Amino acid sequence: MRQQNEQPSAGRGRAVRLDSFGGPEVLDVREIPAPQAGPGQVRVRVTAAGLNPMDWIMTADADTAARFGLSLPAGFGTDYAGVVDQVGDGVTGFAPGDRVFGGALSRAVADFVVVDPAGETAANEAHHTPDGVDDRTAATLTIAGRTASAALAVACPGPDDTVLIGGAAGGVGVFAVQLARIAGARVIGTGSATSATFLRDLGAEPVAYGDGLADRVRALAPGGVTAAIDLHGTETVRVARELGVQDGRICTIAAQVNGVAAANGANAAAGALDELARLVAAGRLRVPVAASFPIAQIRRAAELQAGRHVHGKVVIDL
Repeated sequence: MRQQNEQPSAGRGRAVRLDSFGGPEVLDVREIPAPQAGPGQVRVRVTAAGLNPMDWIMTADADTAARFGLSLPAGFGTDYAGVVDQVGDGVTGFAPGDRVFGGALSRAVADFVVVDPAGETAANEAHHTPDGVDDRTAATLTIAGRTASAALAVACPGPDDTVLIGGAAGGVGVFAVQLARIAGARVIGTGSATSATFLRDLGAEPVAYGDGLADRVRALAPGGVTAAIDLHGTETVRVARELGVQDGRICTIAAQVNGVAAANGANAAAGALDELARLVAAGRLRVPVAASFPIAQIRRAAELQAGRHVHGKVVIDL
């Protein structure tokens, strides 16, 4: 097996593969033939891949995998960043050596991915990485950033708003909190006691989730809450309604609630991902990387991410 600091050859590369659906224990690193760029495609030498809850959710069992169009053997991970090293016929705007980032559905944790640079979904796309954005950060943007952008479009925060964000310290939360603050809103973010300092650093006012949440929010914001985003389940939706927030300004990403919009990355506006990258490059948005692992430690990384108690993002270095 190639060591972490060795460069892959043009003909072969490492990739995480699953021969059965399940938890982190089914993830293996294999050396496989490197994919080749066809017409309209580019091949990217991946340098970093960011993990998201959807990575292990959609590979947990066969029925869920089928809903995402996955079959065995499958890959793992969607967010990537790296350098274009092969360009297919008909591609314009991309050349070997260009730094790029984007999504490659359930195949990003690999030395090479082949994508359609004209693609418009996280399943298959490439975007130029702006100067001032490192590859680890770029590799965290696609799924979580798009999801946060779509949720913010529902809640529509502005300078006159106080927004309650549930699960604010997670991978989507780090974007949602900062985007709401950039929009001028006051943000109250729910989390565990251990996440309080982290949330303050992001610009949110922390509040502990659990029994009594509505009373704690009232104490923080006696003037009321005007919008809410639930990034974990339904607790924040319930509390927001109790506090008088209208359903049209409440959004979920991980649950379905009658009368409340559910957002995901596919709902994000065109250009949302490039705008996120520009905000990072301008120093207005930062992405805390909680931990990084070599590809050989993919199981350990997936276990940490799947625990749902990480403050920030988990990244695989290739």
